[in-house]
Amino acid sequence: MDAIRTEALTKHYRVGFWRPRPYVALDALTLRVGRGDVFGFLGPNGAGKTTTLKLLLQLIYPTSGRADVLGRPVGDVDVRRRIGYLPENPCFYDYLTAEELLEYFASLFGYGPAERRRRVAALLDEVGIGAERRLQLRKFSKGMLQRVGIAQAVINDPEVVFFDEPMSGLDPLGRREIRELVLRMRDRGATVFFSSHVLSDAEALCSRVAILAHGRLVGSGALSDMAAFQVRGWELVVNNLTPAALEHARSLGRIARADALGGSRYALELPLSTPPERILADLAAHGAQPVSLNPLRETLEDFYLRHIAAAPTDRGLGAA
Repeated sequence: MDAIRTEALTKHYRVGFWRPRPYVALDALTLRVGRGDVFGFLGPNGAGKTTTLKLLLQLIYPTSGRADVLGRPVGDVDVRRRIGYLPENPCFYDYLTAEELLEYFASLFGYGPAERRRRVAALLDEVGIGAERRLQLRKFSKGMLQRVGIAQAVINDPEVVFFDEPMSGLDPLGRREIRELVLRMRDRGATVFFSSHVLSDAEALCSRVAILAHGRLVGSGALSDMAAFQVRGWELVVNNLTPAALEHARSLGRIARADALGGSRYALELPLSTPPERILADLAAHGAQPVSLNPLRETLEDFYLRHIAAAPTDRGLGAA
């Protein structure tokens, strides 16, 4: 059974004052997210990612289509107890401390006082909030509030957790800690659905991704199928490469590009049609020393930009 499923999920708004016209925020989105997946929902600002999350949480209602979470329609009371949610811009009563806020949320899920204190302490440790946990939230930075927001999203040990831009405002250490938290949740069997426009986070975490542009799904699938195996050449880094040896290799058509890295060290781009072992043997015969050889592949960013550029931009439905 899928953890999350949508069928032609669509949301229209009417915008404008004097002559309101329809605006397509989300256009017939059909998705499947398996249990235990870390699923990246990618797209630029305004693509419809937050709209989708709000529909899945029934914070807004669809114009048409349907969505299920854990095999039940969104909004089912039992399902609500089994999910967690971090909004894009979490806003809390800022005269509470981090401990008080999380204990309040834990009480809503029916945890007793001792269990609340244990869960809150453990989660604040996990997200990197130390002695500041006893400070009022109004004294927290954006990154610290984001950490508290992530902790509240998982206070009930959810089976499915929705994160809207979870890395927003975090420093490099915070990003690493949250990535580790997400992977621990995955290892426990939870499904993590997060929206982002930060592609490196998806590359580091996701088993599957979907890309949204202008309210429409433009690509989805296993990350490896979409990016990892599209090799377009080789990058060879060598030391002690003399100008004569470089010119010889160029004359044979074995080097597509050569970038000097300093001294006699070069990064060479080899075409896919050139067996790398042949150029390695040729350069070694001229005294060059290989340092590294890596495939050049299309990245998730390449895939993302290509599909965003190709996506239609019209999001209206004609005259009102």
